Amino acid sequence: MNKDIIVEVKNICKNFDTTVALDSVSFSVNRGEVLGLVGENGSGKSTVTSILSGIQNADKGSMLFNSNNWNPNSMIEALECGVGMIVQESGTVPGISVAENIYLAESGEFKEIRNRLNKFGLINRKKMISSAQKALDEINASHIDASIMTGMLSIQDRKLVEIAKVMSKRPDLLIIDETTTALSQGGREIIYKLIEDMRNNNKSVIFISHDLDEITEVCDSLTVLRDGKIITHFKKEDFDEEKIKTAMIGRELEGSYYRTDYDGTTSSDVVVELKNVCYSNNVRDINLRIHSGEILGVGGLSHCGMHELGKILFGSLSPDKGKVIANGKTIKTERDAIKSNIGYVSKDRDVESLNLDASIRDNIAIAGLDLMVNQFGVITSKREIEYVKSQINLLSIKCSSMNQRVSALSGGNKQKVVFGKWIGRGSEILILDCPTRGVDVGVKQAMYRLIYEMKKEGKTIVIISEELTELIGMVDRLIVMKDGKISKELMRNENLSESDIIHYMI
Repeated sequence: MNKDIIVEVKNICKNFDTTVALDSVSFSVNRGEVLGLVGENGSGKSTVTSILSGIQNADKGSMLFNSNNWNPNSMIEALECGVGMIVQESGTVPGISVAENIYLAESGEFKEIRNRLNKFGLINRKKMISSAQKALDEINASHIDASIMTGMLSIQDRKLVEIAKVMSKRPDLLIIDETTTALSQGGREIIYKLIEDMRNNNKSVIFISHDLDEITEVCDSLTVLRDGKIITHFKKEDFDEEKIKTAMIGRELEGSYYRTDYDGTTSSDVVVELKNVCYSNNVRDINLRIHSGEILGVGGLSHCGMHELGKILFGSLSPDKGKVIANGKTIKTERDAIKSNIGYVSKDRDVESLNLDASIRDNIAIAGLDLMVNQFGVITSKREIEYVKSQINLLSIKCSSMNQRVSALSGGNKQKVVFGKWIGRGSEILILDCPTRGVDVGVKQAMYRLIYEMKKEGKTIVIISEELTELIGMVDRLIVMKDGKISKELMRNENLSESDIIHYMI
């Protein structure tokens, strides 16, 4: 092994039942290099890095790390030996403290703390919290209190806790799997700083992202996977966005990416109305009317209140003051929302939108059981199978069968399952919170087309997003939130720019 190479993957193969996830995948990473892994959802990026980090084993092939054979039995062992991974979805336990999450199941400093017991034989919690706070401070996440329960944190701050946990071990190789999709710009800046520090200290990073602007800016080289195989490798000087996209999906993207029309007019029919809605300090005195056939965008910084607003619209959060009215009925609970034909796609899909241990069939069918009842009041298997199959075909969900567990799907295919759940029951109002998070360019384009088609059918779409290009490209009207209030309303305009919006966010 070349002394400049920190990790080498040789002919790695991995199958899940009849699905080939990796087919003789080989690549290497040099010291001081930031390697980007890109590809469509289900291309094998997360699978190969999960093998590198000890989450699962390969069926065939070998790996070298620091010139030694590498086959870790767990993420804990890998991290102790110098390979740390920040996973795509949630990697924290909500029912314990931030400090306990940072030192959970580790054999390093937590063991040292455990060995310094007090006279009652209990862990020195004060020392553990102090040490965890130091780990948070070191990644510039000092706003997080290490002593509080992790479940009280936002999805972004839970992700920062994971980052602090990994970085506290000073890894030689850091794997970042779609982490930035859960972060606001401030959180992303933390990641970018850590990547730069790793590079400057002659350490290495494998960076997975569907944001091509981000990955071409951050990475020194790119490796493209498609259908479990290495397709090509790009050096920094050869980066070309169109060539990368074509390599990822095997064809050139045809047609427009976003909407091309700039007629933002909608029906005059108001289908959703918020009257003086307040929730804690997150949402303050919101008055808003949303129309039939409208795509309404909601943008702002991560703690502006927009994610809470989405939950209020779906009845997941009950306002302290004011009310939400949809189709003439007051929405107080999720049951009220579903009866009013409202669907909701959560930013935190693995926790709030999916049952990962259940099948694709169960996850899609659960929202439409009332549509599968026959004249005798019985849900028939035939109707359920037809219902689910139609959504799998409509959304091109990649799976071995409808009975496959959702936990085995890629991030993009999980998101398709969530869409299928609500589209299948014919929801007329859709609340989409970061709908393209963790989704590749091909699937994004398909989702945008689907959203636009639903608009033309007269359906009402609310897109909550931290991606300004997405909002500019798709919505008829954009409300910008700041400190829980609406700071500005902007109409669809071909001259609208990110700088026009950011001014009202900060």
